[in-house]
Amino acid sequence: MTLIEDIDRCAEALYEARVSGNPIPPLTAQFPDWTVPEGYAVQQRVVERLVAEGDRIVGYKLGLTSAPMQELLKVDQPDFSPIFASGVFNDGASLSVADFIAPRVEAEIALVLADDLSGPDCTPAKVAAATEGLVAAIEIVDSRIADWKITIADTIADLASGGAIALASQVVPLADMDPRLIGMVFSQDGQMVATGAGAAALGDPLAAVSWLVNTLHGLGGSLPAGSIVMTGALHAMQPIAPDQTWTAEFDRLGALSLRTTD
Repeated sequence: MTLIEDIDRCAEALYEARVSGNPIPPLTAQFPDWTVPEGYAVQQRVVERLVAEGDRIVGYKLGLTSAPMQELLKVDQPDFSPIFASGVFNDGASLSVADFIAPRVEAEIALVLADDLSGPDCTPAKVAAATEGLVAAIEIVDSRIADWKITIADTIADLASGGAIALASQVVPLADMDPRLIGMVFSQDGQMVATGAGAAALGDPLAAVSWLVNTLHGLGGSLPAGSIVMTGALHAMQPIAPDQTWTAEFDRLGALSLRTTD
């Protein structure tokens, strides 16, 4: 088969895994030489399929923004994937664990744009100037790759292991706030399980967004006004099960909760 045929076949397998809930072996088990370019090529095919079926891109999520995760997958850069409207929920939402394959949960800082942003020379200052505000957020990450046995190519292809996000209702203007210094406490059923701060996201959530904008430029894309950007986890991902309440409490941004059901 040609490379294009292999990419199409892998994208179809990932799409079917999303629909069926049955995970697949790592793509790199069959294609061990695949890295970042092949991962994004597969991701693009999956994105095209979802858009063709009526879903809508509302922003982007960043992954691998922390040093430990980059070390784990032996990479020196984050990854990204679109956020789809079907996967965005409000504070207090209840999500069924059965709708995912191997879900984990993370607390993050989300950013909402007031103006368009494009590369190639986007800086954190330009991101700040274009930002409507920051939002407390929780992300459910998931893997259509069996047992989370992923390389960088596998997770990129699998929409950066995206599952769903929940956003607080309040968009807080940046004003004189430094996103790096925003602290967070993450709790399960009232018991603290993790803490973090904005600096965990590539050193600065604004720098994470500028990296995304410049990377999208190289692929012919940009961020339109109104985009939501999940800037990266502030702690190690946590496993989830039914009948749990997860609460993320942020300095300045407030709190939000997510409930899991069967």
